[in-house]
Amino acid sequence: MSMRTQVGIIGAGPAGLMLAHLLARSGIDCVVLEARGRDYVEQRVRAGVLEQGTVDLLVQTGAGERLLREGMIHHGIELRFEGRGHRIPLTELSGGRSITVYGQQEIVKDLIRLRLAAGGEILFAAEAVRIDDVTSDRPRVCFKRAGHDEVLVCDWVAGCDGFWGVSRGSIPAAAVNVYERDYPFGWLGILATMKPASAELIYAYHDEHGFALHSMRSPEISRLYLQCRPDEPLDAWPEDRIWSELRTRLVTDDGFELGAGPILEKGVTAMRSLVVEPMHYGRLFLAGDAAHIVPPTGAKGMNLAIADVRVLAAALHAWYTSGDRTLLESYSQTCLRRVWRAEHFSWWMTSMLHRFPDDDGGFQHRLQLAQLRYVTTSRAAATTLAENYVGLETV
Repeated sequence: MSMRTQVGIIGAGPAGLMLAHLLARSGIDCVVLEARGRDYVEQRVRAGVLEQGTVDLLVQTGAGERLLREGMIHHGIELRFEGRGHRIPLTELSGGRSITVYGQQEIVKDLIRLRLAAGGEILFAAEAVRIDDVTSDRPRVCFKRAGHDEVLVCDWVAGCDGFWGVSRGSIPAAAVNVYERDYPFGWLGILATMKPASAELIYAYHDEHGFALHSMRSPEISRLYLQCRPDEPLDAWPEDRIWSELRTRLVTDDGFELGAGPILEKGVTAMRSLVVEPMHYGRLFLAGDAAHIVPPTGAKGMNLAIADVRVLAAALHAWYTSGDRTLLESYSQTCLRRVWRAEHFSWWMTSMLHRFPDDDGGFQHRLQLAQLRYVTTSRAAATTLAENYVGLETV
């Protein structure tokens, strides 16, 4: 069975769905292929911190109604170390920009609803297995649905299917450079039914135990993370140990108290950095995690994905309206400027806030404390953090 469209989009995460939304607004036909079912896609909890630019784009394109109503705007974050909290006033230091906490799965729900209401095509449980004829003017995405082999023929393919998807592997190894780094720790993340203990995010560095993050997904749901080994078995972390370790790492001298609540889910995520250059080959363009991975410390992953497809949508619009390929040809160069800025910021935040297992002499630990003290006492240093955290307008 064969289908035809202008742009084939692989992956119904924030990148793929946002691209479909933007293309539809430009009158460009597209079909989204998603390997999982709709229920799974709408329930998977991932990132939840939106940069100002991401919020603005969603609102300006008509996808931000519920975000404006339910999103939690934050004007600062807290860095906590040596038993004390230090607030970084993000909005004050970044010229009025802020962050909004609104779960990735909520953005996915909003975009799916808009796309289907407009008559757009999202094929769930349609697993892309390979991409053929990428260098021709009619690339083909071969996929399986309901046990049948099908083909989507298109002008362009957007690979928004993440690190493990078929898109990145469809580019010959000799055609790209891959830059990557694995970190010697991971994050144990939990979602708990518990009112957040703070109105803003807390990034904590404990001298002996390492990193912890207090975040939230709603006024009733908290999201918390602990530094752990990247191969940490979940059965080594019963609930009592999780809450005990969180309290240890988040403790302050003035008596901060962290409550507890039923844990809805938990999982371990290994941390890595990865960048693919260039982010396109022939008529295949990579976006989001298919092209780059950042450690979650800087809250950049989803925001980078949205920034990628914004650039790609504008480039495709230019090609379909005037035949101009300039923006398509500069897609990688344009996106990679922002990607590498985000990679550096995420690496910097990660290096400042995690205990390194090979730091036997404590040299790295003392460097980290020196950096934390500088960031929390120097307005210039705090401004650098704030500007990057809320998202730079231009890179």
